[in-house]
Amino acid sequence: MPTAMRLENKRVYIAGHTGLVGSALVRRLAGEGCDILTVTHRECDLTRQREVEAWMADMKPEYVFLAAAKVGGILANDTYPAQFLYDNLAIATNIIHAAHRVGVKKLLFLGSSCIYPKFAEQPMREETLLTGALEPTNEWYAIAKIAGLKLCQAYRRQYGCDFISAMPTNLYGPGDNFNEHTSHVVPALLRKIHDAKLSGAEEVEVWGTGTPRREFLYVDDLADALLFLMAHYSGESPVNVGTGEDITIRELAEAIARVVGYHGSLRFNAEKPDGTPRKLLDISRIKALGWAATMPLEDGLRATYEWVRTQGGSRGRPGDAASSLVGWSAAHR
Repeated sequence: MPTAMRLENKRVYIAGHTGLVGSALVRRLAGEGCDILTVTHRECDLTRQREVEAWMADMKPEYVFLAAAKVGGILANDTYPAQFLYDNLAIATNIIHAAHRVGVKKLLFLGSSCIYPKFAEQPMREETLLTGALEPTNEWYAIAKIAGLKLCQAYRRQYGCDFISAMPTNLYGPGDNFNEHTSHVVPALLRKIHDAKLSGAEEVEVWGTGTPRREFLYVDDLADALLFLMAHYSGESPVNVGTGEDITIRELAEAIARVVGYHGSLRFNAEKPDGTPRKLLDISRIKALGWAATMPLEDGLRATYEWVRTQGGSRGRPGDAASSLVGWSAAHR
């Protein structure tokens, strides 16, 4: 293990600082005494190589957390395949190449557990990457993430860049996207069940059979893990980040109903896609390094629901990135 690195007094760029992961990194790094660098889309379009290289050359970050991405659930991936592939490829290639050109000391690329084969042996080890076909409902996003991971490995081999990659499991928490067209399962169910409680609906429809198993990680736990990896890990292989535990979608929906205080029934629509049957990460590598998640799922769901009810937000549009948040009006709090 390399000597622990400290970010105190260092220039640290968080790409995607308004998104779910980026905002959690901002919170986590606030007490580290570093100079946090951020840039808005209006100031620098990360899909434009010239703009990215000019901004990086001007700001000269020493460390980079690459958390910027266009993300979404099954519906969004199916509706916007070109945007998911092009935008995520462009963001990864532009930032990674610019980091090399300006001499960034270390970069951490944020991947996703969706990069692993649909029928990978469970729990999924880092070595199963590229050993089988991807899940079709999110292959566009997955291909872009695989390319970003491989680009980090290529720059490491050819130029000696200390570029590493982390593969988080399914995330949730404050700053999530609650847009009905583009959200992932936790925010989608939180919104749907919350609305059902307000309207007095007797039942809530949940997509799929409810039998697929998923692992969920509170985003502030992930931010802590990313800072830990930046300080303690330097290797070519990606590192899985998760809890090591999974539950069924039915169990998740029931937990959310308890958190929201909804007492109606849940109706599972088997005509809708389930996606991958199971997604559980093998987290033995990061555990061996000395890190483990601390937030219990139901506590994290409760914290997320409280954040949404008290913070509100602006209405997102189909195709928006993770920073979009459906506005839950004061009447919904």
